[in-house]
Amino acid sequence: MNSVGHTAGLKDWRTRFHYYWLLVRADRPIGIFLLLWPSLWALWVAAQGMPPWWILLVFVLGTVLMRSAGCAINDYADRDFDGQVERTAQRPLASGLVSAREALGVFAALSLLAFALVLTLNSKTIAHSFVAVGLATVYPFTKRYTHVPQLVLGVAFGWAVPMAFTALHNAIPAVAWVLFAATVIWALIYDTMYAMVDRKDDLAAGIKSTAILFGRFDRLVIGLLQILMLALLWQVGQMAGRGAAYSVGLIGAAGLFIYQQWLIRDRQRPACFHAFLNNHYVGMLVFLGLLVDYAFEPA
Repeated sequence: MNSVGHTAGLKDWRTRFHYYWLLVRADRPIGIFLLLWPSLWALWVAAQGMPPWWILLVFVLGTVLMRSAGCAINDYADRDFDGQVERTAQRPLASGLVSAREALGVFAALSLLAFALVLTLNSKTIAHSFVAVGLATVYPFTKRYTHVPQLVLGVAFGWAVPMAFTALHNAIPAVAWVLFAATVIWALIYDTMYAMVDRKDDLAAGIKSTAILFGRFDRLVIGLLQILMLALLWQVGQMAGRGAAYSVGLIGAAGLFIYQQWLIRDRQRPACFHAFLNNHYVGMLVFLGLLVDYAFEPA
């Protein structure tokens, strides 16, 4: 190959990589954070502080890989709908920059990389990883059949919680399921806000969501879910023997929930999207509360 052809080939691959980068939303890491925070909550509670570094690394890298894989399979599932929704019309698959076959290839490659990491953990965690991949695969298609795809997303995002406990203890205690429930509720909260952004477009395209299901009661239902999530996280603290620092983290999260309610008061698209993004800080505050609480726990 001559230098001109070599340069053109490199440029083509850089362009393809850029399209794949956009496909997996690497330029928008909010999904990674929303998936990562519950994983870190679970690891710290399960380990009663800092978990072993390798297990922590597996879960962090696995979170990045599986969220990216989830974006690829989501766009594959929504390839006939995204072009009808203002917010998603320019996604690589919807706009023709990436083919359906390429999206499936990216999903498979990233899922296999994540599975390779899980293979370094115990057999029970490996078994649970199949459930995680199954949930990630099924979720995008549920928007056609149920008004609660956000519930399926919550289970998919929350499955890292029981996996964290099996990775450390080869068992799933009661506190893990309470934390899992809180994570599922949290996904219902933030993804309903996310769906509020697209409600008009989704109605026209025939896509189902909790934002459509809740209708004019959306803010009320979100508020009740926010209270329930905080109650579940408080129960986690009681079961795990957490103290003042963890409580401060929950109070901070409650303050952010109040702020989110103010943001979505008029159901304006930019404000609802901002409220969705703000949940990153909710997860961060809960984790910081756990981090400090365990770090300064009396010996």
